[in-house]
Amino acid sequence: MNFASYKGKRVLVTGHTGFKGSWLCEWLLMLGAEVHGFALKPPTVPSLFNQLQLARRLATHTIGDIRDFMTLKRVVKTTQADIIFHLAAQPLVRESYRTPRETFDANVMGTVNLLEAIRAAQTPDQRCAIICITTDKVYENDESGTPFTEDAPLGGSDPYSASKGACEIVIQSYRRSFFSHSDSSVSVASARAGNVIGGGDWAPDRIVPDTMRAFFANEPLIVRNTASTRPWQHVLEPLCGYLTLGEQLYADPSLAQAFNFGPRSDTVKTVGQLVRELQIATGGFDVIDRTDPQAPHEAKLLMLNSRKATRLLGWRPRWDFHRTLWETSEWYKGKYGNVSARTLCQAQINSYCQTEVK
Repeated sequence: MNFASYKGKRVLVTGHTGFKGSWLCEWLLMLGAEVHGFALKPPTVPSLFNQLQLARRLATHTIGDIRDFMTLKRVVKTTQADIIFHLAAQPLVRESYRTPRETFDANVMGTVNLLEAIRAAQTPDQRCAIICITTDKVYENDESGTPFTEDAPLGGSDPYSASKGACEIVIQSYRRSFFSHSDSSVSVASARAGNVIGGGDWAPDRIVPDTMRAFFANEPLIVRNTASTRPWQHVLEPLCGYLTLGEQLYADPSLAQAFNFGPRSDTVKTVGQLVRELQIATGGFDVIDRTDPQAPHEAKLLMLNSRKATRLLGWRPRWDFHRTLWETSEWYKGKYGNVSARTLCQAQINSYCQTEVK
């Protein structure tokens, strides 16, 4: 868990201004990596990216659109990264219903653009490991409750899920067509994780930041779907998986595969259960249930089987549901109490790394 091999490595993170990207950059900086970023401007005000002051702490910070192939190609060529984490995407299901074309363009063609840029910059003597972040929603979900393994059929009812399923096909195509030959120095893997929560998420239309805003404003929380079941996990759980995969893929190209990074089984809860747990963690707030039976379809049950990641990478989730919610609420309490985001994030990363795996 010390990830010593990241020290001095050149690492490019696309989508580094987002919630997960900001946490990942902070962790990489703590590991001594030379971190480069390419993304749109921070998507929220406030944003964790700005709160961590990452713009001045990264080796390079490029504002750009993953759909802008020429700019992306230039960044990939000049960075000459050892490891690339591709997080840039349109990440919201409900937004994908409003902007389906833009969602497919960003998620599918954005991934094509990155892989093409890497292919153009590839040299035989420059190893490069690429971890493309997709989602647990890539699977054809029958909502049976059976955890999905990596070889389960891909699908997607909503535009977001379908776009990410298409990304997996793109990744597989490039791996087989261009990056599996003996003279290739590039290895491409994909990482599939579910709903992440944690401190520093300020996005609208997400249950945890909505809850925290309501609590600290002393207002009732409006919940739109209490019955939806999700495998809630702290943001550090999949990030640990991504870092583990990146480190090992760089050393062993045979790991150029798809991996699930799901939470412990006891974190699979309904939105209603999560809200009740947050009420306990924060000391209480009022809730208004506005579940809409006519709302656009979102999968109600999603579970991942992560045994492959355990078997091949040695990765296991560390925090249970209660610890996840406690750490999340403590982060927001600290931030609203004027503790710096950098202090809060680094403390939780250190605490996570010291947690015994059960």
